[in-house]
This record gives sequence, C-alpha cells and structure tokens, in this order.
Amino acid sequence: MNIKSLLLGSAAALAVVSGAHAADAVVAAEPEPLEYVRICDAYGAGYFFIPGTETCLKIGGKVRTEGQWYDAYNPNSRLGTLWHTRAELNVNTATDTEYGPLKTETIIRWDWNDGNATKTNLLWAYISLGGFTVGKTDSQFNVFTGYAGDVINDDVVYDGPYELNQITYNYDAGNGFTAVISVEDSNSGTGATGSNGEDSSDHYAPDVVAGAGFKSGAWGFKVVGGYDSIVEEGAIKARVDADFGVFSAFLMGGWNTDGDKLNKYAGSNGAGDASGIGWGDWALWGGASVPINEKLKWNFQVAYTDSKIFAATTNLKFNPVKNLLIEPEVSYTNWDSINEDQWAGILRFERSF
Repeated sequence: MNIKSLLLGSAAALAVVSGAHAADAVVAAEPEPLEYVRICDAYGAGYFFIPGTETCLKIGGKVRTEGQWYDAYNPNSRLGTLWHTRAELNVNTATDTEYGPLKTETIIRWDWNDGNATKTNLLWAYISLGGFTVGKTDSQFNVFTGYAGDVINDDVVYDGPYELNQITYNYDAGNGFTAVISVEDSNSGTGATGSNGEDSSDHYAPDVVAGAGFKSGAWGFKVVGGYDSIVEEGAIKARVDADFGVFSAFLMGGWNTDGDKLNKYAGSNGAGDASGIGWGDWALWGGASVPINEKLKWNFQVAYTDSKIFAATTNLKFNPVKNLLIEPEVSYTNWDSINEDQWAGILRFERSF
C-alpha cells in the first residue's frame, strides 16, 4: 500500500464517522398523522365532525337579490322599484348526549337596500336538548303551525310575531301527536311595547304559547294559542293541511279574544292598523301548491279579516338547477274600511348552499 492509498482511505473513514455523528445530532421529527374530515350523517346531510372533537358541524346559507315594485303591506307606499340584496349564514352544531342530541342553530343576515347601508341581524340563535329550546327564534305561535302559504308575502294579514327570546318544550309522541308549550319574552318581538300604547316599562311577566296537533297520512291538524301579558289579551289559530298528491292545500283561521284591540298574537302589518283594529274578531288564510314538474311549482294564497282586509298572492318557484331559485310573485291587497288597495310585485333570485 502506497502513501496515496493510505491517505485516501483515512479520509474516507473520517467522512463516514463524521457523517454518522452528524446524523446523530439532527433527529428528524416523525410526521404527524393526517386527520381527514369525517362525515357525520347521524343528523342529516352536510354535517361533519370538527377535527379532534365529537361535535358535528354544518355550514350553509344563501345569497338573495330581488326587485320589489310597490308594497303589498302599505297602500301609501310610492317607492316604485326597490332593489334588495341579502347574504345569510347558517351554522348548526350537534353532539350526542345521554339526553339526546345537544344542538345549536345560528342564523346571521346582512341586508342591503337601495341607498342604505348594510344592516346586520342576528336572526336566530338558540340551544336545544331533550325537546327543550332556549334562545332566539320565531314565536311558536308561527313555528308550530308552519307559518302560512309558500309565498313571499304570506303575512300581509298578520299571522303572529317573529324573532323573540323564549324557553320552549316540544313533545312528539311518535304516533302523529305533537304538542308545544312556550314561555316567550314579552319585551321582544312584534308588539312588545304594547300594541295599543300600554306602558310596558316595568313589565316582567312573560307571554305564553301552547298548542297541540295530530297528523295521519295526508291530513294534519294543529291548534295554537298565544297570550299577550302586556295587553292581557291573546289569540287562537287552527290549521288543517292536506296533501292530495297532485296538489297540497291548507286552511287556517284565527280568533282575537278582543276584536277592538291589537295584541302580539292578533296584530297588524303595514297599514293593517290604519283601520284601527287589525284582524277585528277573526282572520282566515288559505292556499294551495301545485307541482307542475320537478323544476316548477305554482303557489297561491288568499286571506281575509273581520276588519275587511283582503290579500291575495300568487307566484311561480322555478329551480333551473339545484339550489338556484327564480321566483316571480304578484300580490293584491284591499283595505275596504279605508277604501285603499295596492298591487305589488317581486322578482327574486336566490342561491342556497
């Protein structure tokens, strides 16, 4: 072995030893296991597990833009065309517990009208567990009966309050019988300050709603009553629904415990109180929905009150593709007691997700 070979061999050995020591000095971290989003189908489509938790989350919402011509709620409106755009975000959560699903629902809206700044509204925010609901949502006087017809201007004749705080218990027997009892915030919602000028500044008693219903096959019946603790009056609504296959229909009637007064559950919308009494003693609503094909449906609704308010609305709901709605609607309202009437129209475009 010559001197040159010896030097080369020594250098190679030193390089190997140095490399080994360097490898020992820098230890590469083990890669973290990648956690994929898991689908949570126990609560319906769209839910997924929040990574690292047992809570299921669903995110949805809509974007809507529409043109409105005049106002079906107000015969004195001369706004002409009003363009309105809305964005809405819905966030739902659900977790399994020994008492059933623990759920929340939150709906936030952003509205913009011609010439106005954007308006933000926390529409709903409530918690539900074991049949109980606590938080902000629409009054059970409306929710339990299913509101009115499948038209935009369904409450030209007032059908009850929206957006109020409440503690509610819903019972479902599983055989078609359902019931509800709700304690509702007397200081929130339509008519909260007293519909007839009552002083509610030191009022503390809640409003109360109770109802029951039964559904069998194509037929359903529900009745619900609401008591306004500020006015000390209330109202009762009863509704019948029927599905005949080629079309579905409903008929609903309301009774005011004192027809000479407005209350939170028998109030008025727009110029309804120009007659001074809203419903009067009673109100009626009825309507039908006719599916024309899988993408097109025709709806109409009529309503009439003891105070001689007549409202009629018809629309077409067209879904050219999934989750896109195009909805033209025409309404006519007549306030016989003040000798006024109004035609109005809406053209709506809505993408839901």
